[in-house]
Amino acid sequence: MRIHVHSTGNDNVIYAHNSEFSASSIAEKLIEALEKDPKIRKRLAELMVTDSDVRLAIINAVLADVATKSDLEKLEAATKRKLEKLGERLSNEIQREVRRLEDRISALENRIAALENRVNSIEERLARLEGQMDLFVKLFIAFNLPTSIAVIGILLKMIFS
Repeated sequence: MRIHVHSTGNDNVIYAHNSEFSASSIAEKLIEALEKDPKIRKRLAELMVTDSDVRLAIINAVLADVATKSDLEKLEAATKRKLEKLGERLSNEIQREVRRLEDRISALENRIAALENRVNSIEERLARLEGQMDLFVKLFIAFNLPTSIAVIGILLKMIFS
C-alpha cells in the first residue's frame, strides 16, 4: 500500500493506493478502531475541537437541536392556551351535566309530588269508605236486630210449645 500526503495550503490530503483496500473498507476499519479504543476516540475529539472550523460546524449542528428561551416561552404559552381551552371545555361540559341532572331531579320531584297527591287522594277515599262501611254495619245491625230477635222468639215459642 502506498500513502501520499499532499499539502494544499492549510489542508493535508492523504491518498492511499492499494488494490486490497477501498475507501469504504478503510472507513470501516477506522470506525472499528474508534469503537474499540477510548483513547483514540478522545484524541479524535480533541483534534476536532481544536480546529475552529470543525468546532464551529459541531456547534452549529448542536444548536439546531437546542431549545432557546424563546422556544420554551412559546411552548409554555401554547401549553397554557391549550390548558385554558381544555379547562373551558371541561367547565362547559360539567355545567351541561349539572343542568341535565338538575332537570332530571326536578322531573323526579314533580313525579314524587304527583304520587304523593295520588296517595293522599287514595287515603282520603279510604277514610270516606271506612266511614260509609261503619255506617252500613250500624244500619244493618239496626234493621236486622229486631228481625233477628223476632225470629229467635218465634223459634223458642215453637220449641217450647
